Amino acid sequence: MFSSPLYCGARVVKENAMRTTVLAVLAAAFGVAFAAPVQAGTPAFKGNDTGGIIAYSLFTDGVDIKALAVNHCASYGKSVRLKGAQANYGGYISFECVWVHPGYGDAPLRAAY
Repeated sequence: MFSSPLYCGARVVKENAMRTTVLAVLAAAFGVAFAAPVQAGTPAFKGNDTGGIIAYSLFTDGVDIKALAVNHCASYGKSVRLKGAQANYGGYISFECVWVHPGYGDAPLRAAY
């Protein structure tokens, strides 16, 4: 009448094997997910046609960040406007790419120094 481990031995063994398999698969999935290295670093330079960010650590290393921003915006035919800086560890320097107004000047040039 009632199915208990005493009366259905083969069924219990099969269920235990399935549970063990499911637990092993879950443990393996979590192990892979949590053992993978985390990308702790910040991107040094990232941008698109509207602007971008430069890691503050590049500035402290002596890289010419104005030239990086000018070259980036010039590739889109725009001029650069520096917007702000977070002067701390992990901070960014932000810039904006703006259109050159007609008659205001020539097309943006790349930094050549």
